Amino acid sequence: MKPAGNDLIVVGAGPAGRALAHRAAAAGLAVVLVDPAPRAPWRQTFGMYADDAPDWLDGAVIAAQSPSFQVFTPGERVIERGYLVLDSELFQQSLSLDGVRVVAARARRLDAEAVTLSDGSVLSARHVVDARGTAGPTGAHIPRQTAFGVFDDRADREAPKNSGRTVLMDWRAPNTRDSRTQGAGTRARETTPSFSYCIDTARGRLVEETCLAARPPLPVDELQRRSRLRRSGLRRPDLPDHAATEIVDFPMYARPRPWRAGPALPIGAVGGQLNPATGYSVAQSLHAADRVVAAIEAGRDPRRALWPTGARIAYRLRLLGLLMLVRLPPEALVAFFDAFFALPIPLQRAYLSAPDDAAGVARAMAGVFRRCPTALQARVGLASMRALVELVTSS
Repeated sequence: MKPAGNDLIVVGAGPAGRALAHRAAAAGLAVVLVDPAPRAPWRQTFGMYADDAPDWLDGAVIAAQSPSFQVFTPGERVIERGYLVLDSELFQQSLSLDGVRVVAARARRLDAEAVTLSDGSVLSARHVVDARGTAGPTGAHIPRQTAFGVFDDRADREAPKNSGRTVLMDWRAPNTRDSRTQGAGTRARETTPSFSYCIDTARGRLVEETCLAARPPLPVDELQRRSRLRRSGLRRPDLPDHAATEIVDFPMYARPRPWRAGPALPIGAVGGQLNPATGYSVAQSLHAADRVVAAIEAGRDPRRALWPTGARIAYRLRLLGLLMLVRLPPEALVAFFDAFFALPIPLQRAYLSAPDDAAGVARAMAGVFRRCPTALQARVGLASMRALVELVTSS
C-alpha cells in the first residue's frame, strides 16, 4: 500500500516541470506543482527531431512537420531526418494538470524531501524536483546561446516556394556592414559567427538569426542587424513595428556535473537535459519525466535512473565538444559543421539526441575529426586539449 502524503513536489511549471507533473499524476502519484505563475502562457518556439518525440506526445500539438531539413555549410545539404515544431499553446494545454495540486507561490528553499515557500510554509514529499530552468545569469565562463527571430504570418502567400522548407542551419554570410571603419567592439562582434534558422510555426514563418554558443555572448541587437529576411524570401528587412519577434538568451549548461546537484533533483535545462551541443532540451526533458516517474513507482532512486554511467560520460563528452567549438575561429566552425553533417544519420543522432549512448557520442566525434581537412584537424585537436583542461579544472 502506498504511504500517505505526497509522492512528488515539482518546482517550476515550464515544459520540463509541467510534463513531469502531468506524467506523474497520470501514473497515479500524489503530485504538487509549485510555481509563481503556474499557468502563464508559453511563448517560446519548441522544435525537436521527429524521432526524439515520445510516443505519448499528442499529434494535435504539432504545428509543422517535415521529413527532412536543410543545412548550408555553406554548400547545401539535405539531411533525411524528420523535424517537427510544436504549437506552444496546444502543447501546454495537452500537459493536463488534472489530479495535480497546483500551488501558486515562489519556492525559497528546496531540500530532498521538502520545499519552503516564500511565506515560510513548508511542503513535504518523498521526492523534490527542481525544474526552474536556467534562463537567468550564470558565470561569465559559461557560453550562452542568443538569437533574434521574426515571425511572418504572410509567408505562405508571399513566398510559397519556400513555405514548408525547414532550414536548421544556414552558415552563408549574413547581412553585415563593412567593419573596417568601426571600433574594436564592433569588429569583435563581426568575428563571432551566426547562422539562420528558418521554420514554419503556428505563428507563421520564423526566420531567426542564431549564435549557437559564444562567450561573451553575441548581443541580440547584433543578431537583429544580421537578419536574413530578404534571403529567406519573406519580407523586406524593415518590418513594421507590430511584427512578432522572438528573443533567445540562455546558458548552454548549468553545471558541469548535473547529477551531483542537490539536494533536490534538477530536471530539464537546469538538470542536464539541455544538450550542450545544440541547446535543445524539450524532447529530452519529456523522456526524463518518464524515467523519473518509473523510478518513483518502482521505489528506485530517480537520480540514478536519470544518470547511469553512460549518460554521465555522454554528457561530459558533449560538454567537451561545446568548449572546443567556442574556441574555433569562424571559418573553422563552418567547416567543422560541414564535416558533422557529412556523418551518417545514426551517428548524427547519437551525438545530438541519445542521452546515454556514450560510445555513439565518441564514434560521432571521431567521425567528424576524420572528415575534417588536415589544417582543421590541427585546430580541433588544439582546441580540444584546451577544452579538456577547462573541463577538468572547472569540475
